Amino acid sequence: MKYMVDKNKGALVRRLKLIEGQVRGLQKMIESDTYCIDIITQTSAVKQGLSNVEDLLLENHLGGCILNQVKAGQVEKAKQEILKVYKLKRK
Repeated sequence: MKYMVDKNKGALVRRLKLIEGQVRGLQKMIESDTYCIDIITQTSAVKQGLSNVEDLLLENHLGGCILNQVKAGQVEKAKQEILKVYKLKRK
């Protein structure tokens, strides 16, 4: 079964590669004793990048998987998944 819209998959992969580069940059910053506030600024950028990835995944899930579940009569399953994601995002 195909879960991901191709355009979303490409966007997600690009974003994750950017985040990967940012994390490698963080490691180098720590190894070279970069000023703490500069490192924290970059960690915030990584967290925001991951949040954007989550948002795109959620949009894909709601517009694809959940919609298909509802159309197939799996309303309870769809509701439980929406609640699970909601609870995860609150943490």
